[in-house]
Amino acid sequence: MNNIENNASEKESRRAFLAKAAIATAAVVTTSSSGLIAKPFTFDELQNLSKMSDKQVQEFKLEKNFGLGGVAAGNAWHVNSNQQIEMAMSAAWDAGVRYFDTSPFYGFGLSERRMGHFLFEKNRDEFVLSTKIGRVFDADPAFKSDPKSLWKGRLNFKYRFDYTAAGVRRSIEDSLQRLGLSSIDIVYVHDLSPDTAELGSKWMDQFNIAAKGAFPELTKMREEGVIKGWGMGVNTPEPILKAMEVADPDVCLVAIQYSLVDHKSALDKLFPAMEKKKVKAVIGGPLNAGFLANRDRFNYGDTIPAEMLEKRKKINAIIGKYNVDLRTVALQFAAAHPVVAAVIPGASTAEQASSNALAMATKVPAELWTELKQAKLIEQQAPVPGISQA
Repeated sequence: MNNIENNASEKESRRAFLAKAAIATAAVVTTSSSGLIAKPFTFDELQNLSKMSDKQVQEFKLEKNFGLGGVAAGNAWHVNSNQQIEMAMSAAWDAGVRYFDTSPFYGFGLSERRMGHFLFEKNRDEFVLSTKIGRVFDADPAFKSDPKSLWKGRLNFKYRFDYTAAGVRRSIEDSLQRLGLSSIDIVYVHDLSPDTAELGSKWMDQFNIAAKGAFPELTKMREEGVIKGWGMGVNTPEPILKAMEVADPDVCLVAIQYSLVDHKSALDKLFPAMEKKKVKAVIGGPLNAGFLANRDRFNYGDTIPAEMLEKRKKINAIIGKYNVDLRTVALQFAAAHPVVAAVIPGASTAEQASSNALAMATKVPAELWTELKQAKLIEQQAPVPGISQA
């Protein structure tokens, strides 16, 4: 075996062990009357995990494969009070949620501050926390609200993009300060994508910076034990595919790319590539920003595509016969693919948080999925709960 083959073998072996260790050190989740209880692995159990086959690692899933996204905690679309967000997080926790995702960009630090305030009182071993890098924030005494911005209220900060190694270190340290916590489990490289307006067609310039700076620095931090894993957190597939070519991410936040009404591209190209590289997916925006909870908005745009409205209407007509709601079908669909580790719908109220958790526990008849496929409303090859793929 030549040096190139040796290096590739060592890299794959190291990545497989890191994947197992990341899963193990995050938590083993068991159920109790009060929800989920996280139980750390013993050293012997960790050693046994390191002997698992790659296939077993790829198929491993948390028992509760859902979490809470932190967009609403950053005052997305409308202002939410501290109390309202606290109640939403508390309802999610009481319903068994133990994975929480946030970002410095969500409300320019507001989401991290609110999430950290809630999680500060919890046992650190009982939850998994992810945040993001890519923007560095500074205080802005002259801050003025932009009515066109997704984020509402007095945010008091401004940012600049920074995908360098030094930018990663600063961003993570700033996040820890805002969170008031001593550690972060997963770090996503945020919005390094052609759909990010400020980057646009020049996004590859920043990607090249990240390939030499952020990516190796995050790998180093993972190997140092500072974080348990890292990946891309983007709305388009190309950055994830490119990152897997030049680096070794563990898990990627696949946002608004895999949902009940929009999933063909991920099924055909992105997920097979991720499966081959043994990279897991966390699904952000599984409800398309509330669209699949029958709200009148779609993703982060100002308009709803007519074809999506028509598709939703047809889906509602079918699922109405089975006594389940659209939210339930949408969340369970997004979680069913074997590459998916978790779905992370957001919630700005306790009712939404509870409804999301209940949706994941509701039984969906197999006939419903069959009828949706027969009507060509979901792809024939799309995995669905309770039905094995041929």
